[in-house]
Formats: sequence, structure tokens, C-alpha cells
Amino acid sequence: MTVSDQTNKSKNVAAIYPLSPMQQGMLFHTLYAPESGVYFEQFSCTLGGKLNVALFEQAWQKVVERHPVLRSLFVWENRKKPLQVVRHQVNLPWIQHDWRSLSPSKQQGQLEEFLISDRTQGFQLDQAPLIRCALIRLSEETYQFIGSFHHLLLDGWSLPILFQEVFGFYEAWNRGDNLSLATPRPFQDYIGWLQRQDLSIAEAFWRRTLQGFTAPTPLGVDRMIKFDTHHQGSFHEQPFQLSATATAALQRFAQQHRLTVSTLVQGTWALLLSRYSGESDVVFGATVSGRPPTLPGAESMVGLFINTLPVRVQIPEDAQTLPWLQQLQSQQVEQDQYSYSFLVDIQGWSEIPRGMPLFESIVVFENYPVAAALQEPLDSLQVDNVRAYETTNYPLTLVAASHQELYGRIVYDRDRFEADAIARMANHFQNLLIAISTQSEQPIKQLPLLDDAEKQQLLQAWNAGKAEYPSEQCLHQWFEQQVEQTPNAIAVVFDNQSLTYAQLNTRANQLAHHLQSLGVAPETLVGICVERSLDMVVGLLGILKAGGAYLPLDPDYPADRLEFILQDAQVSVLLTQSQWLNSLTEVSAQTVCLDTDWEAISAFSQENPVNQATPNNLAYVIYTSGSTGKPKGVLVNHANVTRLFTATQSWFNFNESDVWTLFHSYAFDFSVWELWGALLYGGRLVIVPFWISRDPQAFYQLLCQEKVTVLNQTPSAFRQLIWVEEQAEVTVAKLYLRWVIFGGESLDPSSLMPWFERHGDGTPQLVNMYGITETTVHVTFRPLTIEDAHSRGSVIGLPIPDLQLYILDESLQPVPIGVRGQMFVGGAGVARGYLNRPELTADRFIQNPFSEQLGDKLYKTGDLARYRSDGNIEYLGRIDYQVKIRGFRIELGEIEAALSQHPVVKEAVVIDREGKAGDKRLVAYIVSESQSDTLMGELRCYLEEQLPDYMVPSAFVLLDVLPLTSNGKLDRRALPTPDMGNSHGVSFVPPQTPTEDAIANIITSVLEIEKIGIHDDFFELGGHSLLATQVISRLRQTFSVELPVQVIFTTPTIAELAELVIAKQLEQADNEALELILAEVNQLSDREVNLQLSDPTNHSSS
Repeated sequence: MTVSDQTNKSKNVAAIYPLSPMQQGMLFHTLYAPESGVYFEQFSCTLGGKLNVALFEQAWQKVVERHPVLRSLFVWENRKKPLQVVRHQVNLPWIQHDWRSLSPSKQQGQLEEFLISDRTQGFQLDQAPLIRCALIRLSEETYQFIGSFHHLLLDGWSLPILFQEVFGFYEAWNRGDNLSLATPRPFQDYIGWLQRQDLSIAEAFWRRTLQGFTAPTPLGVDRMIKFDTHHQGSFHEQPFQLSATATAALQRFAQQHRLTVSTLVQGTWALLLSRYSGESDVVFGATVSGRPPTLPGAESMVGLFINTLPVRVQIPEDAQTLPWLQQLQSQQVEQDQYSYSFLVDIQGWSEIPRGMPLFESIVVFENYPVAAALQEPLDSLQVDNVRAYETTNYPLTLVAASHQELYGRIVYDRDRFEADAIARMANHFQNLLIAISTQSEQPIKQLPLLDDAEKQQLLQAWNAGKAEYPSEQCLHQWFEQQVEQTPNAIAVVFDNQSLTYAQLNTRANQLAHHLQSLGVAPETLVGICVERSLDMVVGLLGILKAGGAYLPLDPDYPADRLEFILQDAQVSVLLTQSQWLNSLTEVSAQTVCLDTDWEAISAFSQENPVNQATPNNLAYVIYTSGSTGKPKGVLVNHANVTRLFTATQSWFNFNESDVWTLFHSYAFDFSVWELWGALLYGGRLVIVPFWISRDPQAFYQLLCQEKVTVLNQTPSAFRQLIWVEEQAEVTVAKLYLRWVIFGGESLDPSSLMPWFERHGDGTPQLVNMYGITETTVHVTFRPLTIEDAHSRGSVIGLPIPDLQLYILDESLQPVPIGVRGQMFVGGAGVARGYLNRPELTADRFIQNPFSEQLGDKLYKTGDLARYRSDGNIEYLGRIDYQVKIRGFRIELGEIEAALSQHPVVKEAVVIDREGKAGDKRLVAYIVSESQSDTLMGELRCYLEEQLPDYMVPSAFVLLDVLPLTSNGKLDRRALPTPDMGNSHGVSFVPPQTPTEDAIANIITSVLEIEKIGIHDDFFELGGHSLLATQVISRLRQTFSVELPVQVIFTTPTIAELAELVIAKQLEQADNEALELILAEVNQLSDREVNLQLSDPTNHSSS
């Protein structure tokens, strides 16, 4: 309805005036999702006593007459800004039912149906009144009252005023008295007050307050699925209530320190968000009363005064609880001066990117709860069973009120949150709130979030495997024991060469005696630089038998890396082959060539040498990449390795019939598992030649020929094997695999679906084993199923029984189930530390805060994870793989997982790169069988349906294969640089058609800009939700088509809008033509219709 329509009916128009900030926001969200019921408010209560129904209805009508806002409607079509129109007179809709003949159970069922039906009916915003009442008689003296209204009219602070007046009039009239009340000040006066405020002062305040805050605070436990900014979910509630004792303590604490309970609630929510998000700078919304003290009579006015404003809270590491709360209250007092600010303006003044919410959770503290007001004693009526229903457009809302007990609820979007997660959140909120009043002497970050039962579960129950798997043997001693059992079994194979266990032991013994003659003893580090060969295994075993520790050096590594490692490690002896001597010219160590020096070596004893090594002595040092670019050597003892096999043998049951491959470089710690897994259990180890390890087809043939039963792969390498097997003529019959064990890098389970479709998930058993060099190869164990492949999350399972795995925050406190944190690993697998890097060792290998044993260490992994409710751990990626682009926090693995679920995508990796202007952009690298020219566009559209816009890569690069390192891991540095385009990601293209030109004129007018390209994004140019309603209104008027408000969020460019407008016009033209044909048919007889249908040449001219 337009203002002109209202003017024509001016006899019933009392006033026309603008909307408040909150009303504008609510109007937009209601128009955006008209079927969602957002901001529909409903309250109900039971009335007991002899109710005079006529007087009760008259009392409500009287209150409607007293307050102009209750007679308001709203107009927005063809208006630059929406307006509210007040009627002189309206009749309050009043519904009555008599259910006395129904049983109580049927009454309850019918009541629930009525409430739902009432919500579904909603309100037409351009028709007054936007309030209605229903009265249902349940028995002679029991009634159910239901009041419904749109939140645009009223806030929670207004309801007690209305009820006091309604019951005041009713009780007075029921006694035969008159009640005289002063004329209330109209809501229009508040709108006038708003228009007189200086927005420039507010702008300066909000810019200063929000300076440096560039991304909304993550909610921590929401599901990893796509939601747009204006997603309308299905909302549920989780109630909570503090005991009377705890509430009294909280109120005493507040009074003692001159704090409000509202401050304590907001402070607690800020702490909760900080703990859940892992951030010390958080922002949430807070609903304020909005009733200005400078406006006389504001406290007794009825209308929508509340406003939702951002609250920014910083939680310094060393903050003390009480001063921090006092500072928060001072901040609130200052902020109250600017409570008239428009949220959409504040959003624009902030550094949050356009199109992104400033916050996703709000706190509502009800100073005057409706339930309490309704339950105040009345002369003739008893009010009970007060219920309220309301909806919101925020994913998470905390509503709290304080009476004799502090109580409330968390309203949550169940599309985004699991019910169990919100139930835990409610408990954590209460834990923190109680701790604030009882442990205020503690630093703020030490206040307990978890209760004792949760701590016991996270720290003990889920780390309650067998504490120790003691080993009194070194690796070489265990091997010697196996030699005695199976001397003639083949131990190792390379090409056409092989050695039995006895032969391997003999050669290793000869080398060990030689090394001892060169001074090798326990803790002596011996380098070994040889190519894949039998000599490699002989050399590794010989070093250990001599009592020393091996340092593997891959001859395929760059010369600079080899030189750095040798200089850093300062080995006293180096084993190599003659062909590598020229590349090892800078070595000062004694050099032994396993080929040309073997004749001299073979003169030494063949008996097992005697050495003083113990399980606590060093077994090997493997260098891993460092964040500084310099490799760091990890020191691993014999006991670290032997317990790895004893602790996992009950799962795998490795035995003498197993055939293993040594696929990986021996300088990569996955090789430790491959090498010793075969030799300690009497299996056969097949050394994979380097060229075969780089040729998936040749490797597949090797697996079949050698009848390999235990295969260890990085996910990247196994994906290539899946493709090869898919093309092979025979599949299952040619493979003999019993186990496929993944490690070395993160696994995307969805990439295994083609394998599961051919093999199922029983045999072979695929296992995901998260691990790191510093904790001896493997840490967790997760047998994989087809169900895992349907999930985006990478579940890594449970810790190996003699390890402890903790997920902690920055203060080393355990995080709740479902909340991300950094993984820390403790137990028998934790290595000594880093060679010659005492400072780095002290930083990464820390004292275990959950152990009373001195020297018990935890390793800080740098990996993010979270616990699932069943105790399994979900891997979330490296901390340094979490990137920020245009203020958005992005997990690259989440985009990769979404891409991998597309049917034509074989492999996908996403990285962030700098554009020409220095801005970061996402780039996706894709391996696919499809070579379609439209593939990249298809993938972009696919991701736009799966993920938020900011997570869709700016560029897609099609590759034949993803580059791998020598360890079989993805080589991100080798990914090619794409053409990132211009700094804005789109070129300026002016309107090309009359439709595009008309849309451009509308948008430039609304945004007050000079020009716009057809591919420019409305929101990136400064558009927001309120301006979007103007654009849509003008599009409807210009093109005479029906367009919902949300289309501008899904099609925010002129090119997209023009296509949509043309499609709508064609659709309407088709409908109009069809109506004309149907009208013509309606004039024909049945015989004439049949004749028309039977003659294909007879077409209607219409």
C-alpha cells in the first residue's frame, strides 16, 4: 500500500512518520523471508477466576485506543525510506473458542495446533492492526489467553506497561469503578527525538570502538555447511536456570562491586565466545532498551525502542576478573549515549567487509520480564503458565532475566547447531557465570569453563588406554630375535635381488663391527646417504647394531639441503655409495662406501655385535621442514619406535605372511613404520625403486606381482593409485591387500568413494592414522567406512593406547567437545626434541600440565582439531593453513573437501596467493578427467551452492597431476601461478541492453554513485539490506514484475538481475497468453473443443 492510498483515506490517518533503526532492520528481514515468521511474537497465559469476557475485551480495545503505535501499519513500496502510518481507529481482532467439552489432553493438542496456525497466519504489514487476541474457555473458571503481534510494534519493555493497563482497566470496571490514566506520550515523539540526534558524533565513536576488528567472531560449534547472510533457519530453544543460591551470590557480588547483573551476563557471554572461538577480541550484539533518559516520559511509552548494537570485548591474557568487569561496565555506560545509532550505519563504519555480518550472536537481558509482570497479584484473576514465542534472524541468541533465580534460554538455528552442542554451551555459560561471582580473584582466562565431569572425560576417560607398553629391547635386538625364528625367510627384496633374514643379519653384523672400529657407540650419529637398494637396509640395521643412531640423507634432495643437514648434525661417520661422493665433497666425517668398501667390511665378524645401547638411547634423527625454512632434526629413541608396534599390534596383527612396500623416502618418517613393521614381524619388505614410486601404473603392477598385503600411503599418492586401478581390466583379483594405512598428510575421506564403490570397506581395511615425526610416526587410529566417505570432516579417530591427546586453548585449558583447539600429544611416543635447537625444543616440547610426573612432556603439534561427541577426533588442518581474505577466516581444507565431492574432480587443492595489487585471493588447482571448456565455470557455480561467496576461489587451474614431494606429499610450492586478473577481480563492462541500462540507473540512483558495470557486485559497492529493498521496489515498478527481496542477495550484479527480469517478463507473458486461451476455450462447447484439439492445423490466433 502506498502513501497516496493512505492519503485517500485520510479521515482515518492520524499520523505518518519514519521508522526507528530497529524497525527498519526488522522490516527488511520480514520482507526478505515473508514465510519464515521472523519477528512474529506470541504470548499466552492461563487466566483463573470468574472472568468477565466482555470487560476483558473492552480493556484490550481501550489500550489499543490509548497507544497510537498499536494502530500502526507500514508502507515501503516506491518509497526511498519506509514509513509507518497510524490509524485514528481500529478494531482489535478478537477470537473466542469454547473447549469445555474437550478432555484436557485434547485441549492441549488443539491449543498447540491453534498456536501454530496463528503463527502461520502472520500479519500483513500494510494492514492495521498488527496485533490480535484470542480467548479460549477451558472450564468454568479457566481460560487460555493468546496475544499475537508483530515485533515492529512493541518491545519486551512495553509489554508490562500494556498488561498493567489492561488488568488495571479490567479490575476497576469489574469493581464498578472508573480508572483515569494520563494520556501516554506517543511513539512518534521518540522518532522525532531520534531525528534530532547528531550522527557524526556517533560515527566517530563507533569507528573508534570497532577500529581493527575485521571479521565476525566465529561461533565455534556450528556445522561446516553453507549459509548465506540472511539464512532463515528453524529455531529451537535450550533453557537454563541458576539455583536460588547461585543467583543470590551473583546478585551480592554485583551489588558489592557496583556492577549490574546485565554486565555480568554480557561479560560471561564474551568469555564464552572467546573460549569457543579461540580469540581474545570478540564482538556480539546486545539489545538495549533504547529509551533515552533525556526524553521525558520515555519509561512509560509503548513502542519498539530497543536497539541491537555491537559490543566489542577484549580479553587480555593477564586480565584480572574484577577490573575487567568494571571496565566492561564503564564501556557500556559510554556506549549507551549512542544507542540511537542505526546498526546498518555502524556496519558501514566498521572494517567488516560489505555483505558480512558484524556479529552472529546477540544477548538480550530482560530487566522487566513479562512473566513476572503477569504474575503480580490481581483482585479477581490468577495468571499462570506464561509462555512466549518469538523468532529472530540471528543464529544464536542468549535471552536472560533475573528474578528470584536467574534464568533464560539460548535460541539457536538448528540447521547450524546440534542440540547437544547448545546444551553443553548453556552449561558452560552457567559455569562461567557462577565462577565470576565465586572466583573473582582469579585471572579472567583461568575461570573454569568445564565442570569436573567434562574434564574427567576429556583428560582421562578419552585418554584411558593402557598406560605403557614397556620394551626391554632395542630395534636391532627385536630384529635379531626374529632372525632366530625365521632365518631362511625372505626379509628384503629390491628388483631381482633379495636377502633372507639370516643373510641380512650377517651383512648388518659385519658393517656394525666395522662401525664400532670407527668409534660408533650409543648416541653416536651416523649419516647414511644411499639410493634405494639392499645396501640401504643393511646400512640402517648395521648402524643400530653398532649402538649408533642413523641420520637418513636422501641423495635426491637438493645439494644445499644435504649440506645444511650434514653441517648441523656434525656426524662422525657417513655411509654412502661411491656414486654420491662427488656431491658430498664438504663432508668432514669418516666416509664408508657400502659398494666399493664392502670387501674390507666383509672381513669383520658375522656374529651379533655387543653394544651398550638401551631402549632409551637414540635410534635415528630425521629432519623435517621448519617454519623458518631451515630443516630441524627430530631425536627419536628406540623405545619410541618399539612401543609404536607393541601398542598397535592388537589392531593390525602383523605377521610373517605379510608383504610390505618401502614406498617412501627413508628420510621421511613414514618409512620407519614400513621398514620395521616388516622386519620386526618376519614379513617381506619390497623396496620400491624410485622411478616406480613416481609412476602409479608401474606401482600398481608391483603391488599385484609382489602380492603386497600391507600398503602405507599418503592420501595424495593413493588417489593416483585409485585412478590407475579404476582403468585396470582386473581389479580385486589382482590385489592382495589386507591393510591400507594412510599417514603423512590430511585425508579427505570423500576421495575414497571410488575405491569403496569397487571394494567395499571390509577387505582391505583402510585406516586413517594421523601422526607427526615428533611423536614417532603415528598418533591415532581410525578404521574407515563408506559412511566416512560421505562426510566432509576428516576423522582421525582415537589415540594409540600409550599416548595422550589433548585439544587445548591458548591457555592450555581443554576446550569443550565440538570446539576447535590445538592438538597436544603426550605419552611414550613423544621424541626427545630437536637436535641442536634447545630453544625450539623448549617451545614445542612442554611440561605436561596434566601430569604430576616431572619431565613428562607434551608436543605442541600446530594442528587444529575438535572432539566429536563420541570421543573421536576430527582433524581441521594446520593452524598456518587458516587464512584471512578480506577479513574472512577461511579453512582451506573445507573448500578442498567441497570440491572433492564434485563427481568430475579427482583431486583438489586450494591455496591463497597474492594478486598484482598485493591483495590475497584463493586459487583452486583441479585434477579432472573432464577437459570441458565450461568445467571451471561449472565448478564455480557448484561451490557457490555449497559455500559462502567469500570461500569461492577467484581462479581455477586445471592440472594433469598435482605435484608431489619425494615423500609423496603434496608440493604446494610447485603449484603454478595463475593469472589473477585485475585488483577487483572483474573488468568494467558497461550496460549493453535497455534492461541492463534501466537497472544500472536504479542502482546508481540508490547507491548515489556515478557509474556501475554489469558485473559489479551491489554489496561491494556499498549496498546493504535497507538499500536492497529500495532497489527491488523500483525494479518491480519499472518492469512490472514480482521480485522477492532476497533475489538481490543471490543475484547481486546487473547482468544477473537483467537475466532474471527478462525471465520473469517472459513467464508473465506466457501466463497472460494462457489466460486468454483458457478464456476463449471457456466460451466453446465440448464438441468445438474436441474439434480444435483433433485438428493440428487449427491454431488459435490469440
